[in-house]
Amino acid sequence: MMLKLVRTPGIYLAGFMGSGKTMVGKLLADRLGWNFIDLDAVIEAEQGTSIASIFETRGEEHFRQLETEAIRKRMRTVRTGVPMVVALGGGAFLRPENFEMLRENGVTVWLDCPFETVRQRVAVNADRPLARDPKRFEELYHARRPLYAKADYRIEILSDNPELAVGAICRLPIF
Repeated sequence: MMLKLVRTPGIYLAGFMGSGKTMVGKLLADRLGWNFIDLDAVIEAEQGTSIASIFETRGEEHFRQLETEAIRKRMRTVRTGVPMVVALGGGAFLRPENFEMLRENGVTVWLDCPFETVRQRVAVNADRPLARDPKRFEELYHARRPLYAKADYRIEILSDNPELAVGAICRLPIF
């Protein structure tokens, strides 16, 4: 295992909404015997409301502040040596401070899923506030790709079988 991951055992899954971060993250954590955290689920639990509700009542900027604080809390845990796989929200890389915290405290992995696949996956879930406008959704997908490309590693998602992505991650030179 690479020294960085030994010192700060965090694997952070980035990618657009619907790319499979939660499913892949759960399976990866299980395979590694590590803890798993879905950052959006943590924020919802801490706030006692849905992400959609936070966006609607307090705005995206407020949500991004909550997201940064949730990342900061996880970093403190990872720095103590507690191994963790974290499924980040789709916009976590929007703030440079988030990206720097993540990069300095583990390994970032981009789950690069084709637009048509995420569109189909997200179409069945009306709880995603940034997916309600199809044109804006596609623009957001393309606008965020350069941010995700900053991740340490890129895993191409070519199937709905999350085990394939987990296997690809486990074959990375970090282990």
